[in-house]
Amino acid sequence: MEKVGLKGKRLNGAEISTKHANFIVNRGGANGADITALMDMTRERVQSQFGIALEPEIRVMGEA
Repeated sequence: MEKVGLKGKRLNGAEISTKHANFIVNRGGANGADITALMDMTRERVQSQFGIALEPEIRVMGEA
């Protein structure tokens, strides 16, 4: 995420960590939709800039 410029990117209460860009941090009030949106934004940016398709290492359950 550092190379695509998303370190520190915030969406409502969800933020891509400023210390380690592979983590999403809840700064207060983030919901699942906020986190999912940041994940999607990251995957799209990496795909467009580097041609690499990132796969989540988690299983998302429930409704966003």
